[in-house]
Amino acid sequence: MKIFVCVKQVPDTETKIKLKADASGIDTAGIKWVMNPYDEYAVEEAVKTRDGGKASSVTVVSVGPKSRAVETLRTALAMGADEAIVVDAPEDVDSAMTAKALAAAIKGEGEFGLIMTGKLAIDDNLASVSQMLAEHLAIPHTTVVSKLEQGDLLLAEREVEGGTKEMVQLTKPALIAANKGLNMPRYPSLPGIMKAKKKIIKELTLDGLAVTTNDARTKHLNFQLPPEKPPVQQITGDAATQSKTLATLLRQEAKVL
Repeated sequence: MKIFVCVKQVPDTETKIKLKADASGIDTAGIKWVMNPYDEYAVEEAVKTRDGGKASSVTVVSVGPKSRAVETLRTALAMGADEAIVVDAPEDVDSAMTAKALAAAIKGEGEFGLIMTGKLAIDDNLASVSQMLAEHLAIPHTTVVSKLEQGDLLLAEREVEGGTKEMVQLTKPALIAANKGLNMPRYPSLPGIMKAKKKIIKELTLDGLAVTTNDARTKHLNFQLPPEKPPVQQITGDAATQSKTLATLLRQEAKVL
């Protein structure tokens, strides 16, 4: 069984985000890029599945600017993936184009038994590519998976609203979107990093996959940074005075009482 893992390169959560002058997106100059954290769980689960003898290979696929997306693919290879594919695409490619490109790239590699993704990318929080990809491939899928048992069928435990759990049984081939708690992603080892540098990453283009801008379904305009947080107001005095002052502030300023 072949496993394909879809990964995305996103800005590091600690990097300083600036907007373009026309507010059409973020200014990518000087940004530190990393693998999407939820995709790390997907890579780890795929590698563990192969190492457990339930898969023959793990291939990671990414859609994005080739000049930098290959760095994240190298990270996945260093974690233990066998092969990698990069689909060169503009920075602003939307979820619909991404899903169609991933589907075409995976179909071009032949049969597969399992596709893994993260539940969402932390840059846009859209949580839509995995579902779209599964529809393009006409396979069952489930997301926010925190536990996975693999046999002839897949048994996935997923988190639903209210803190409850839901069990989903899927036939293969299928798509699983990983959530935090599925495993503990490994750090790339030095030997793994050295081996990853020597591995050839297959390069594809949107044109070669018959994906065009006509496949886009969304366009983002007028990005805005979150408003500055108001300064903290300290309340002094004894407990009774503090309680009275706090109640007044909540009623008159915050207007939550």
